[in-house]
Amino acid sequence: MTLAEKRTALIQELAPFEDPHERFQYIIDRAKGAEGLPPELRIEQLLIEGCTSNLWLYPTVRDGICRFRCDADSLITKGIATLVCELYDGATPSEVAATDAEFLAEVGITQHLSPNRRTGLANLVSKIRAFGRHTHDASASQ
Repeated sequence: MTLAEKRTALIQELAPFEDPHERFQYIIDRAKGAEGLPPELRIEQLLIEGCTSNLWLYPTVRDGICRFRCDADSLITKGIATLVCELYDGATPSEVAATDAEFLAEVGITQHLSPNRRTGLANLVSKIRAFGRHTHDASASQ
């Protein structure tokens, strides 16, 4: 599935929830079912700065495909981060670098976040896209 297709699928998944409380409850329920990171990956070097709660991002690349795993000590943070990681997971570095996560605003998520959570979310997306750029640049120079 391409990034554009994933984006469309995530929008369709979240669109039925017009009430912000229902939407966030759905995100929390998704977080409860999402796989977290093992304790050895919940380290300071993988923390995303600027977030109200602890949020860890573990990016990897293998055979030209980016993989993103995340975890947080808050269910709402973990749920939103999981949506973002699902969007970018499985994409090429150049796709990751070129794609924003504006679908979250389109489905009414970012508007209902506190300023600190919005900052944390922006930092997460920035870190993911920077990983894509760095990985793409590194493979292009080889």
